[in-house]
Amino acid sequence: MATIKVKQTKSRIKCPKDQKRTLDALGLKKMNQVVEHEASPAILGMVNKVKHLVSVVE
Repeated sequence: MATIKVKQTKSRIKCPKDQKRTLDALGLKKMNQVVEHEASPAILGMVNKVKHLVSVVE
């Protein structure tokens, strides 16, 4: 399966708790941090939920 790199581009301050937990589940704890994941439907759904806070780096 293909891999994607997810980078946190905006702050998690004043975000709802479920979005903060989604960022934690993706492994993003700081700004400009990049993590690599398999492009599974579960991961893509999490990225879609916080798409205003992250960017996908190919």
